[in-house]
Amino acid sequence: MSRSIAVLGGTGPEGFGLALRWAKAGETVIIGSRDARRAQEAAERIKSKLGSQAHVSGDENTATCGVADLLVLTVPFEGHAAVLKQIKSMIRHGTIVIDTTVPLAASVGGRATRTLGIWQGSAAQETAELVPKDIPVVAAFQSVSAELLNSDAPVECDVVVCSDNTDALQLVRSLAAKIPGVRAIDGGKLENARILEQITALLIGLNIRHKGHSGIRITGLPDAAYRID
Repeated sequence: MSRSIAVLGGTGPEGFGLALRWAKAGETVIIGSRDARRAQEAAERIKSKLGSQAHVSGDENTATCGVADLLVLTVPFEGHAAVLKQIKSMIRHGTIVIDTTVPLAASVGGRATRTLGIWQGSAAQETAELVPKDIPVVAAFQSVSAELLNSDAPVECDVVVCSDNTDALQLVRSLAAKIPGVRAIDGGKLENARILEQITALLIGLNIRHKGHSGIRITGLPDAAYRID
């Protein structure tokens, strides 16, 4: 199935790493940014790594929404609501929104190892309030190291995927599994995103303390939990 993935905030480390990995896997990727020129420059950097045959381009955030089948939010939390309000009217019917955002206290001058209290419960639940009601929202990729995404090594990390829409959840699991080393696990309802966001803050603390790039592995589940049908 032909589809296009817009990575909003794709000029930052996390977004660029996801765009790079999916372009390498043969997906059609559009890098979104507030600045179309920066987005195009990031797309050219990916092409320089993968070759001119890579299906990757760049454009301003709102422009990407009119042509993408999946929108991936990789913007800092301080710009989260503003970006969503800006693009809301441009999101096409049938689009899936994937939110990777973690509301770290560092965004308001606090510590990066602590999450902010969100009235809705999580950044992903805030997204569900701000996008059109018929748009599925999926929380995923919070705990994946940007450094590892931007390397050539397999990403030895499990991605827990949460959504209230089963079809969207399974599609994002299959997208996560395109990244070598990643196992994608059904994490249940979107409300569980608050737990994923808090785990990410813990991982950041571990990385700071031990100077590493930690991820998570979920053990003890039956093989079917890790299998993508």
